Amino acid sequence: MRANISDIEKAAGVLRAGGLVAFPTETVYGLGANAEDPVAVARTFQVKRRPPSHPLIVHIGDAKHLDEWVADVPATARLLAEHCWPGPLTLVLRRDRRVPLEATGGLETVAVRVPDHPLALGLLSAFGGGLTAPSANRFGSVSPTTANHVRAELGDEVDFVLDGGACEVGIESTIVDATGETPSILRPGGVTREDLETVLGRSLAVHSTSRVRVPGQHPSHYAPRARVVLVEPEKVVAEAELAQELGHRVGVLVPSSFAEAPVKVHAVVAVPGSMAAYARGLYGFLRELDQAGCDLIVASLPVEEGLGLAIANRLRRAAGPRPS
Repeated sequence: MRANISDIEKAAGVLRAGGLVAFPTETVYGLGANAEDPVAVARTFQVKRRPPSHPLIVHIGDAKHLDEWVADVPATARLLAEHCWPGPLTLVLRRDRRVPLEATGGLETVAVRVPDHPLALGLLSAFGGGLTAPSANRFGSVSPTTANHVRAELGDEVDFVLDGGACEVGIESTIVDATGETPSILRPGGVTREDLETVLGRSLAVHSTSRVRVPGQHPSHYAPRARVVLVEPEKVVAEAELAQELGHRVGVLVPSSFAEAPVKVHAVVAVPGSMAAYARGLYGFLRELDQAGCDLIVASLPVEEGLGLAIANRLRRAAGPRPS
């Protein structure tokens, strides 16, 4: 059942008491904790089984509160906040002492954003502070885009779940390093590179690694249980059918241009031609193939422009090296 005002008040009370609340944003469901409570923040890491050096994003209710959480806001950061908040953009800036080091992975920088979802904003308003809110799933696995995804993966380890239905964007926020004079993208996400460049009137570099640690840069991330293999679009069907013949239970993400032909594998998902629809459904598709019992997923990268850049980033991380 969808959350209401009473549920928001209950969730805010849980947070004030040091508990954890899963709540929807426009990107994915977050696992919220009081950003100023080191004990609650530490419990977030425990529940997610997340390395304590991996920083969290602090969610705030309005751009006007930014100066309360960071030590310095360059002009470029203010411009991006003005144009992109609320929305799927995270800014990395210098940490104010209000933010405990437990939330930043020991760094002197903090990642901050204003989510664009009525339940998230209602919760932040009722709580009256900032919330750390990594995705509400085990570290490295597929991010949740529905309340049922959260319940299935984390169960009773979450004290309260606000159900806001399916997330509209479906992939995490874009992370921009705004600590210096030259901003750069550290993680592609729900705000496109092209949109950011239009706001700033300059080109932006995209870094797969950086001196600043941020969420989503682990070698294996956003990964289903099945192993993910990336091939060229025109080779997806042949590679998938060959792997099936070799004894794998194969799931395949078939590009829309190849979706008409029958594919002789265990499970098939035809991905939308619209990048917005593909992004919205990506994590659900990966979960669907896991639930179908696939041990191998064959996919191709979309054209890396617009939201295609973020989708390609998630697929590369999902196909990254697995722990031995």
